[in-house]
Amino acid sequence: MLTVYSCGQSKNTPVSVIFDTDMGCDYDDVGALTMLHALADSGEVRILGTVVCHQSLEQNIGTDAINHYYGRPDLPLGRPFKGMSKDCKSVPWMAALDTHFPHRVRTIDDLPDAVEVYRRILAGEPDTSVVVVAVGALTNLGNLLQSPPDKYSPLDGKQLVAKKVKRLVAMAGTFPEGREANAYWDTPSSAVVFEQWTPPIIFSGWEIGSKIITGKRLRESGIQNTPAKEVYTIEGQRHPRGHESWDQTAVLVAVRGIAQYFNTVKGQIKFEEDGSNSWQDDPNGKHEYLTWKMPVDELTKVIEDLMMHEPVK
Repeated sequence: MLTVYSCGQSKNTPVSVIFDTDMGCDYDDVGALTMLHALADSGEVRILGTVVCHQSLEQNIGTDAINHYYGRPDLPLGRPFKGMSKDCKSVPWMAALDTHFPHRVRTIDDLPDAVEVYRRILAGEPDTSVVVVAVGALTNLGNLLQSPPDKYSPLDGKQLVAKKVKRLVAMAGTFPEGREANAYWDTPSSAVVFEQWTPPIIFSGWEIGSKIITGKRLRESGIQNTPAKEVYTIEGQRHPRGHESWDQTAVLVAVRGIAQYFNTVKGQIKFEEDGSNSWQDDPNGKHEYLTWKMPVDELTKVIEDLMMHEPVK
């Protein structure tokens, strides 16, 4: 019997994903990208590209280093050329990814505009087939929606997204109301995305990942020299019990769907100029946010199992 997930993706058909990250602002991005590669190695996902939402050499190097480590050195990589969200401070674990793992990125000028990466990938994919996972500020997606036709597609950004994207899974917001960094860091871009993005959006809010603490089991395992083991070991001095898993929840839902892990509330996000959000329930709404279903300890194990993935030889 063929297993079918709630997002309409059969288990035997890999999900096509673009991963949009703020790698470096926090290290749950490392866990999330490790999970994505684990799911790709198991045949559950096809990674189309990875883009960074900050103009930061270290953040792009870190993303590239993880892609290299898991045997995907040629994955498209991009960064924003305009409307860039605030940069993040350099931290020791970012330097460790640079010095301890191979990568191709040497200067920020090595990288194309993330909008170009998005448009090139989307134009080449079947209609309504691409899942976008955004675990940082929505700078790139805001720029994409406002992009004009180009050599890759005669469609403008809104038309291209409507034609090619199946859904967006975003780690953004706090529900049913609150103020969360990924939403307020680049408030203008968030407003554009929440108002103009026509495919469905699934939100994994701050309140979900904040209760899922991972990393301690990885740190204490016999696994050697993976980027995630290195990063979580370095940060274990500050967070001995582990770290919140905000971004990992978005990756899990993007690839495996909602039904096994979460419930949702459907409706419409309401976004304010100060970056705060509220919610309007609507059973027919194109937005939905995650609520609890699987017990936290079970969900934590699912996520950390994937974070402990080692490369397929």
